[in-house]
Amino acid sequence: MNATRPNTEAPPLDVETMRAAARRLLAEDAELPSFDELETLTLRLRGHMMLLIPGVEQAAARQPKDDIPRYCALACIGEARMRLGLEAGHGLPAGIAHAKRLSRALNALCDHYENLDGHT
Repeated sequence: MNATRPNTEAPPLDVETMRAAARRLLAEDAELPSFDELETLTLRLRGHMMLLIPGVEQAAARQPKDDIPRYCALACIGEARMRLGLEAGHGLPAGIAHAKRLSRALNALCDHYENLDGHT
């Protein structure tokens, strides 16, 4: 009886969807969300970051130890993890500022994911 091995290779990440979520607040003509929309968007941004961090880590691990892009990606991961550990302040303006910081961190992770691993 042949046992099948589980597929351990993760499917590719949908970076375009992640970038679209980040652009929601970062675009110059971005419409400010309602409180409920902001809560959903913040959860989405956090989820995207949690999915993307391991992908960036794996891509960075394949680079030479003294590679500058590798070092930058690892710094970005540290920043993203720090952002994930922070709570939004009270009120809609503080929540929007927090979500914008998450958006910028997510966008930077997308850049590193694509640049290090050749995904486009």
